[in-house]
Amino acid sequence: TADTDYLRLAYLQALNIRATQSIKHTAVIVDQATLEQVTDQHRAVFDHIIPTNRVEGQGPFATEWHAWWLSPWRETIKLESDLLFTRDIGHWISAFRLTDVCLSHGCRNYQQQLSPVRKYRHVFDANQLPDVYNGLMYWRYSEASRRFFELARQIFENWDSVKAELKNCNDPFPTTDLVYALTAATVDFPCYNNSLDFIKFVHMKSGMQGWSD
Repeated sequence: TADTDYLRLAYLQALNIRATQSIKHTAVIVDQATLEQVTDQHRAVFDHIIPTNRVEGQGPFATEWHAWWLSPWRETIKLESDLLFTRDIGHWISAFRLTDVCLSHGCRNYQQQLSPVRKYRHVFDANQLPDVYNGLMYWRYSEASRRFFELARQIFENWDSVKAELKNCNDPFPTTDLVYALTAATVDFPCYNNSLDFIKFVHMKSGMQGWSD
């Protein structure tokens, strides 16, 4: 974006994964403009650099659903590029594998406490949607996960009609968390597990800490 170099963030994240994780393979998905910025330094760190085309006029997250088709692996853990690890989460894989798609549910503040803040989740609460986050998610290559991402694609591409059915939703473009919450509430298999309270990340937005923005 104009004020954030996400390729640089992804590169630092890949270095962080190499330093902390038992599962070290990484891929980054980039649009054509970002692909032109990729250097040998990036290629030395990422196992795969995968180009995709930006979808114009549908908001910044419109290509999110491409991930299922672009992932080179049979099992994928997808991360937002501003997420860093302080310890290995390799042992989480057995929990992820309980379902074909596993979204993180809820989040923590910087003190590692479960955050009760709903400041950023009014539309979720108004529509009784699951409190899921796409910043950390898992899927395995399967017919069920394909259905999940196909439904997400349909929501992205028909956002105006979907938005009209939601309460308290004024988003001009779909956000990934909201699309995946709608998808998780619709598909015929579980996509998160409230009891797995360790599959959460620390959310550093100031409101999550109880501070004013």
